[in-house]
Amino acid sequence: MSHATLISAIGVSLLLLAFVGSSSKIIAQQSLAYWLFNLVGGALATVGAWLIGSVPFMVLEAVWTVASLVGLVKLFKQRK
Repeated sequence: MSHATLISAIGVSLLLLAFVGSSSKIIAQQSLAYWLFNLVGGALATVGAWLIGSVPFMVLEAVWTVASLVGLVKLFKQRK
């Protein structure tokens, strides 16, 4: 398994963990864990896509990462 595949697999696994956890009500959608899984997963998937040269996947994951960062910032602002 290449490094790019491993990085992408870990990233996508974190994204799926957030999705499945949220769908099954194990992880709240407005929790720190949810946003961190999405942020780190999206970032890793972005790097993996960049390493394999998949521009559409890289754009998708970069937008996912930015959206997750925005969600995380909003979460911290709500907690103040």
